[in-house]
Amino acid sequence: MGVRRQEGITQRQYYSWSKEFMEAGKKRLAGDTAREANTGEVKDLRPEARDLKEVVAEQALELRLLKRA
Repeated sequence: MGVRRQEGITQRQYYSWSKEFMEAGKKRLAGDTAREANTGEVKDLRPEARDLKEVVAEQALELRLLKRA
């Protein structure tokens, strides 16, 4: 005999709880993803990414100037 039956939990109630649990898990995972984007490591990497974008932009500009010359 299953635990559900031993505890007197109806199949309908079990599936309702299961669905609620799965939805809560999905929401929690989505929230974790958003929270991860604000961690200290990401904040530390933002200035480096900005600097790298600037270097790429400067090199692209230099290439254009060289092609025109």
